[in-house]
Amino acid sequence: MKPFEYHSPRSLPEACALLAEIGADARILAGGTDVLVEMRKPGSSSSKAVVDITRISSLKGIEESGDEIVIRPLTTHAEILRSKIVEQYAPLLKSAVAGIGSPQIRNRGTVGGNIMNAAACADTVPPLIALNAKIKLLSSRGDRTVELSEFFLKPYATVAQRDEILVEIRFPKLPSSARSSFIKLGRRNALSIARLSVAAIMVKTEAGVVNDARIVTGAAFPKWQRVPEAEHVLLGQKPSRTLFDEAGNKVSEALISFTGRRWSTEYKEPVIAVLVRRALEACK
Repeated sequence: MKPFEYHSPRSLPEACALLAEIGADARILAGGTDVLVEMRKPGSSSSKAVVDITRISSLKGIEESGDEIVIRPLTTHAEILRSKIVEQYAPLLKSAVAGIGSPQIRNRGTVGGNIMNAAACADTVPPLIALNAKIKLLSSRGDRTVELSEFFLKPYATVAQRDEILVEIRFPKLPSSARSSFIKLGRRNALSIARLSVAAIMVKTEAGVVNDARIVTGAAFPKWQRVPEAEHVLLGQKPSRTLFDEAGNKVSEALISFTGRRWSTEYKEPVIAVLVRRALEACK
């Protein structure tokens, strides 16, 4: 690892001032499970300085805010997994973090780092987009709020500026009538990076008809997104295996329309359809 300056601010104003002063040569350190690995790689782009934000207490915690849930970016995956608030109002997010890495990684890695790293396999992103999450970014120039679905440009690239810090993740509570799920496919059952994943939310009326459906895939499209073509198939219908198969096929069709037919299409086309069907079945 190449030498670098190390800074450990104790407040957000101090962190923002450091990032403004250092500029594009600064790297923000949260959990470190991605940044430190990247910095150790031979030939990796060097950083003049690392700004360690882990001592800023205002960036930690999960709380209710009226009809919304607020998660601070330094909240670890393990803390999300233990949260009764998340379990009640966003259970698909709990399912997603349960499969991230090992206990050591979950105890150290943060939800903010998972978002800002923007890896295609990021497990927290599909459920958060399905939850209609928004994030707040802060710099010495002020703050701004961005829909998470509009935050990513492509894997490892976002609309965030180099001097901006993620300070808040906010999303509406799921109603008690909602059912949700998150499933992923990896090369093995444990410590597995997602090759494909699906987050699904389904809400039914008292008559058993679907009146809200959200389907978000991970590691399938060029960036994370809902699949409205598949969601529309479900609306106004009663859940069934046939209906879920149709929704899965719509996701496959949308995938091919975005990426074209490539060497991986023969594998992804049928598999993503099955994953969507299974995710929806888990929402019944």
